[in-house]
Amino acid sequence: MAKTYKIIRFFEKHPRKVIKQGVSLKEAQAHCNSKRGSSATATDIEAVMLTKNFGSWFDGWTEE
Repeated sequence: MAKTYKIIRFFEKHPRKVIKQGVSLKEAQAHCNSKRGSSATATDIEAVMLTKNFGSWFDGWTEE
């Protein structure tokens, strides 16, 4: 059976949150390495609001 991974969002001012489950290692790494994986690089309105409400954040992954 193939291993699966979950993507976790780590916030500066909020408890961490699982944002996606059951993804492959390649998918998890691609997400976390994309512009969408950190408040320092994400620019869409959802990311801007997350940063405004919860401070800096970044996405990481771990095996399920």
